[in-house]
Amino acid sequence: MPIVRATDRQGIEHELSAPAGATLMEQLRDLPDGVAAICGGTCACATCHVYVDGAWVSRLPEAIDEEREMLADVPTRRETSRLSCQIVLEERLSGLIVTIAPEE
Repeated sequence: MPIVRATDRQGIEHELSAPAGATLMEQLRDLPDGVAAICGGTCACATCHVYVDGAWVSRLPEAIDEEREMLADVPTRRETSRLSCQIVLEERLSGLIVTIAPEE
């Protein structure tokens, strides 16, 4: 099971384990101060926005056009911004470090 270290909006770090094939969004929406994930993972909103630790950015698959378009209008967007619904967890991503972005 891949392990993810996620920091919530209160600055609390959580260690999450998830089955391979699950999305990061599915794990983060269950946290007390997790992502809203309003669209349910269809890449139609940015309510699952996270910042990926710089050491992990290049290890993730490139963002699809829809994800880039959704993030383009987010005021808190950073170079390391991703939508957690688009990150499928695999063993090779075990150790991934993310921070949940502020709510818009």
